[in-house]
Amino acid sequence: MDVTLLIDNQDVAATGGATFERVGPLGGTASRAAAATAGDAAAAADAAARAFPAWSRTGPNARRSLLLAAADLMAGRAAEFAAVMATETGASAGWAAFNVHLAASMLREAASLTTQIKGETIASDRAGCHAMTVRRPAGVVLGIAPWNAPVILGVRAIAAPLACGNTVVLKASEHCPATHRMIGDVLRDAGFPAGVVNVVTNAPRDAGPVVEALIRHKAVRRINFTGSTRVGRIIAGIAAQELKPVLLELGGKAPMIVLDDADLDAAVAAAGFGAFMNSGQICMSTERIIVHEAVADAFIARFRARVEGLRAGDPRDGSAPLGSVIEPEAAARIARLIDDAVAKGATLIGASGDQGTLLSAAALIDVTPDMEIYAEESFGPITTVIRARDDDEAVRIANDTEYGLTSSVFGRDIARAMAVADRIEAGMCHINGPTVHDEAQMPFGGTKSSGYGRFGGEAGIAEFTELKWMTIETQPLHLPI
Repeated sequence: MDVTLLIDNQDVAATGGATFERVGPLGGTASRAAAATAGDAAAAADAAARAFPAWSRTGPNARRSLLLAAADLMAGRAAEFAAVMATETGASAGWAAFNVHLAASMLREAASLTTQIKGETIASDRAGCHAMTVRRPAGVVLGIAPWNAPVILGVRAIAAPLACGNTVVLKASEHCPATHRMIGDVLRDAGFPAGVVNVVTNAPRDAGPVVEALIRHKAVRRINFTGSTRVGRIIAGIAAQELKPVLLELGGKAPMIVLDDADLDAAVAAAGFGAFMNSGQICMSTERIIVHEAVADAFIARFRARVEGLRAGDPRDGSAPLGSVIEPEAAARIARLIDDAVAKGATLIGASGDQGTLLSAAALIDVTPDMEIYAEESFGPITTVIRARDDDEAVRIANDTEYGLTSSVFGRDIARAMAVADRIEAGMCHINGPTVHDEAQMPFGGTKSSGYGRFGGEAGIAEFTELKWMTIETQPLHLPI
């Protein structure tokens, strides 16, 4: 599949016609995409800047109509997205379908936000002074999206900014340029004006210069990035030099605490889904299952059957619940983490019949802090089980990480589970539900090294608008000089 840049609603080749090949995780060329230069990236931001004045003045109902049209178009192209995701990222059909479903929901939620951008009146100490706040579009918003949930996270990067009256540049992932460019096609086909939505693809070697050119472009006023903590720190550093706000949703090491009064069957089901959906390649994936000692053996016995039943297969034929991991290097990293843990005393369950990037589900039992996987984000179909003596130790282990994105607590005593959840250092916590949970209207984001800021619902409005204080004087002023 050949992929061009989307600039000013036109299909544009990169400077000199440069391209790069995305080789899929199962081999073969998945896509051939334009390899943008920093100059090409600047051209996309220029187009967005030219479109901003008219788009920012477009009424909320007009913006709403376009977002709703885009949602319907996206839902109707689910099969096309699934085919491209399977070749570019190795995603299963189920994961692709969920991506399109939630992304369409995000577009509809963004449509609902167009009339929810509000200010307030504030009492002034000055007689006859009417004070108020208003929210105004910020300008050009740069969205940088990853490959692991490409439709969800690509749409999330730009939907709320568009609803708020901003124009956007979507910097596509080098792993899925065709998938991300398809988002641009959906919005263009829905009728968005020229320059309002732009998509830039680049070769992996050019990522640094392209991203820096976009961040430093004078028209870009907001940046949002979803990806690794390592890259997030780089982006935040460049943006800080330009004094530009950044919304960061970064890595995770999500804990799921299983209390001694938990429904173990429900906990096992949630752990299986949370740890292995999309082969564990989700920022919210359940990477640490912390189980009260009193029920640990019973939980592990049930969980073993769940793990051993989740096999990987070629996502293009839909023969297995798990697809491929993103690349051979990911498979090698997971193998290294498993070998290190087993050598230090952990017990491995699952991982049967692995071939190349097709990794079946696996779990490491009785993981300890000296093992690399205790702290390192695995981002693959591998999870860990850790025993805890009581609630206090479970909370201590849950917080013993640099990350703080999402978490989960299972227990029948809701007051007790709430007390445990309240002590977990994470931006999100789900009681008697999996760590993997996303809804378009919810405030989504983390703490610590998982980033800052919130996507979703009204929280997104605050991220992508400027708050302005305005006054109207209705009486003559008596000023001191």
